[in-house]
Amino acid sequence: MAFLEIEHLDKSFGPTRVVKDFNLSVEKGEFISFLGPSGCGKTTTLRMVAGFETPSSGVIRIDGKDVVNLRPNHRNIGMVFQSYALFPNLTVAQNVAFGLRVAKVDKAKTRDRVAEMLDIIGLPELGDRYPFQLSGGQQQRVALARALAVQPQVLLLDEPLSALDAKIRISLRTEIRAIQQKLGITTIYVTHDQEEALSMSDRIVVMHQGKADQVGTPFEIYNHPATRFVASFVGTLNQIEAIVVDPATGAVLAAGVPLSLGRPLAAAKGAVIALALRPEALHPGRTAGRDVVLPGRITEVHFLGSVIRINIETAGGMVSVDTFNRASAPPPKVGTMIDLSAATSDLIVLAD
Repeated sequence: MAFLEIEHLDKSFGPTRVVKDFNLSVEKGEFISFLGPSGCGKTTTLRMVAGFETPSSGVIRIDGKDVVNLRPNHRNIGMVFQSYALFPNLTVAQNVAFGLRVAKVDKAKTRDRVAEMLDIIGLPELGDRYPFQLSGGQQQRVALARALAVQPQVLLLDEPLSALDAKIRISLRTEIRAIQQKLGITTIYVTHDQEEALSMSDRIVVMHQGKADQVGTPFEIYNHPATRFVASFVGTLNQIEAIVVDPATGAVLAAGVPLSLGRPLAAAKGAVIALALRPEALHPGRTAGRDVVLPGRITEVHFLGSVIRINIETAGGMVSVDTFNRASAPPPKVGTMIDLSAATSDLIVLAD
């Protein structure tokens, strides 16, 4: 039995159904990310797990216990908010101790637990400071320590890094993941940032219009997207229209180029389907072992530091190619004619 179970969860606000038949099983100690655009239902789902929203229907179980009718303070859940929500009139140590004081933990144990948590988040010397004396990253660490101090069964984080600058986000997400793994706490992390989800998660739930479009490991989500939305939302994607020639063998005509996908297609002969390629799967020039060749003209070149992104106009539409920057090889020039090659196995057939 999974540690956290969500079954047939629905939520409507008036006539608007914002979460639709959501199902998820989470193992103890697993780190799950809810990934999706604004308005897809990820935060509403998190708030139902926390108890801040009441489901219209469905079941939420933690360690085998149905918690749908329990108040938030009776669910043994730690919550970290986007806005930190620290008490400005309390010191760092008092903020971390707040939940323990509410639970009437004795002073000696509270003092020891606060010292332990401040050490875990790397701020052992800042217990006497007030939130306004801390940086944004430090405040978010204190919010995390406060959530963890009460030893919750489940930790919920609602876009905790979105208010921070890029460098701090990268370092802090590494710290959050390390702390989560050290404590072995079951965690759900809400984000619209695909890089955060891919780098931190054991599994990702990609949400779209209130539904879980796909649940899988970062590798599965990126390399084997189950729907057109997942493929386009996670990472950069090149889409090429193709006409089905033989559904049984996977023979198609893509951008005027005959291809055999080597697998049957769930589409009729003559149907138009969408094929996708990641930018890193395309290679400039003709390369042995890559039997997909698309001729085109370079329209844009973007220097991104370690990577150079080249936009190329082909008969099947505009595509992007990512190549590594090499000091000995300057970027190609706009207007240059070029052949692109890819392996058939890298082609993704997009479902609607």
